[in-house]
Amino acid sequence: MKAVSDTNFNEAISADEWVLVDFWAPWCGPCKALGPILEQVAAESPITIAKVNTDTDSMNAARLGVRGIPALFLFHNGKMVANQAGMVPKPTLMNWLNKHMSADDF
Repeated sequence: MKAVSDTNFNEAISADEWVLVDFWAPWCGPCKALGPILEQVAAESPITIAKVNTDTDSMNAARLGVRGIPALFLFHNGKMVANQAGMVPKPTLMNWLNKHMSADDF
């Protein structure tokens, strides 16, 4: 997992890989609950988790229309594939990722 700012956001998502961007804030309870789940996903899969703190870096959240956090955006080769908002349990998150990523990639 890596912290991403407004200045390096485009570089982070344009990697030739799957990148799951988590828009979050330190005061957000559901964001705190989602954090350990994302750590598990990062450890168990080839996906890169990029975390954007919307308190300090809100430009891309605004550009993407984030209205609530946590908000997850899945990118592949710099293109947004899917997004969803809210806290989700790990099985739901894994099903969502599997739905949007090919079996060869995940």
